[in-house]
Amino acid sequence: MTLRNLIAELDLRVFAEGRDLDRKIAGGYASDLLSDVMGHAQQDTLWITLQNHLNVVAVASLKDLAGIILVHGQDPAPEVLQKAVEEGIALLGTPDPTFETCARISLILSRDEEDSR
Repeated sequence: MTLRNLIAELDLRVFAEGRDLDRKIAGGYASDLLSDVMGHAQQDTLWITLQNHLNVVAVASLKDLAGIILVHGQDPAPEVLQKAVEEGIALLGTPDPTFETCARISLILSRDEEDSR
């Protein structure tokens, strides 16, 4: 599953496209603790969070994440959006809560994995 396909399936709002919307997504990681994401999120995963500050982009860049999804209909703070563009990090949004977003991503990625077998 590519980032572009997931954006379409979830009808995500694209605040910043990042470097490559055709990047493969390895999974997702939901957390609002930066230290947790730094310690456990894997490369090429999507980070689902309600955090909306510069350090989120820094952690996503450090971990080479596929992107960030802001939940609960948040718009990124202007400095967060600017930093995401500068760093080439996909910054996305959804009106849905974290749990629902994670469940939908999990179903889509599982279906995609089955289809590719």
